Amino acid sequence: MTNAAIDIPNLLYTYADLFDAGDFTRAARLFDHGALMAGDTEIRGEDAIVAMWNKTVHLYADGTPRTRHLTTNPRIALSDDGQTAQCWSQWTVVQATDTLPLQIVATGRYHDSLAIIDGAWRFLERRYLQIDFMGDVSAHLQMPKPAGDV
Repeated sequence: MTNAAIDIPNLLYTYADLFDAGDFTRAARLFDHGALMAGDTEIRGEDAIVAMWNKTVHLYADGTPRTRHLTTNPRIALSDDGQTAQCWSQWTVVQATDTLPLQIVATGRYHDSLAIIDGAWRFLERRYLQIDFMGDVSAHLQMPKPAGDV
């Protein structure tokens, strides 16, 4: 038996923990039943998701992006049958490197569609809704600073 109030936030936190550990493969597996949406672009499948993160996120010698993704304020709307849900949350990325002091590098929002699959909550879709504030992402992203929504 699942408890949406506990299991859904734990899924959000697992994504952040795996991503911050640089374990893109296991983080991508959280989307085995779904996809990531960045703007109008759908990224589906473990290989495609890992490739996208490897292309855009700088990993350091320790194999991590030297970040902490803090996921906060999850608002969960559970379906009447309790088998699917929508979740809106906020994220804050903090980072520190050998040359960058600890700082907030960006904040934004997610919109997740979720379902119980094989007895556990799974992502059907994670939308990177928007970036609210952008700081110095030069040590985090391997691409030019995005303009507007992502």
